[in-house]
Amino acid sequence: MEEAQFQQAREQLLAAKQAVQSFIVGQEEALNQILWSMFAGGHALLEGLPGVGKTMTIRTISEALELSFSRIQFTPDLMPADITGTMMLEPDDKGKQQFTFHKGPVFANIVLADEINRATPKTQSALLEAMGEKTVTVIGETFQLPAPFFVLATQNPIDLEGTYPLPEAQMDRFLCKINVGYPSEEELKMIVERTVTTKQTAVRPHMDSADVLAVQQLAANILVADDILEFAVHLIMATHAEHELAPESVRSYVRFGSGPRGLQSLIRIAKVRALMEGRYHVSIGDLKQAALPVLRHRLFLNFEGEATGITADALIEDVIEAVSVAGRA
Repeated sequence: MEEAQFQQAREQLLAAKQAVQSFIVGQEEALNQILWSMFAGGHALLEGLPGVGKTMTIRTISEALELSFSRIQFTPDLMPADITGTMMLEPDDKGKQQFTFHKGPVFANIVLADEINRATPKTQSALLEAMGEKTVTVIGETFQLPAPFFVLATQNPIDLEGTYPLPEAQMDRFLCKINVGYPSEEELKMIVERTVTTKQTAVRPHMDSADVLAVQQLAANILVADDILEFAVHLIMATHAEHELAPESVRSYVRFGSGPRGLQSLIRIAKVRALMEGRYHVSIGDLKQAALPVLRHRLFLNFEGEATGITADALIEDVIEAVSVAGRA
């Protein structure tokens, strides 16, 4: 890995992040985690109260990275063809009828799936192929999605009326689940100052699709030492109640822990964080920072866990502490 190439990639990343922050107030932790997910080549699920800036943040990122953007508002009556596109009979030059594929809104670099848990399971499943294989199949014909391709989905933690829980297979497709917090008093003032005005701030692009793909490739080459990989493996194993490293809270409240995709996601996110921090190798700190967004949607609580109201974040903190205390940090 050439040092000049590495430094240029890091500068581009930080410049793009700063461009977004010049428009979006606060939410630095959520912004970092979205960028980690994207440059690790994965998808992200954003959860937060209405009006905290989830949609605007994603739209601003698309402008800073100069990527095509598409927004799909998920509703109970949304059909799979409304997402993927459909075949239509149209006359050709000679007047003969033939099927022509009309692309749906999923054919964009960044697809914002707004309130994804409001659509029926059948419609949600239409995204599975796109998220997993980055292709769309309609009437036996397969179409390649543009590269890079990201699904950034949002859902509200409240207002459960008319919502459908995402199936486990689809939840596991998301590299990260990102909690978007409520702004502080100072941030609320800044939001008003920036938005309740006739002056419009344009976000200048700092990267394009080719740059994003190049940085993804560079991040994939960040080094992971054997002891770091071992720590990551132990973090995953400690989310399983039957494992010797599992803390008491996991043994009591977790029905199923993270699968192999959780370990892959942990390493991929940690690599991008190392790149943004200016390091050629992954550290224990990278893994600890990546653990919450990567694992919070991959722990399934048992009845006792649901009844006590314990959070996945609290369990993950216990897992990190247990693995570290065991002398594996």
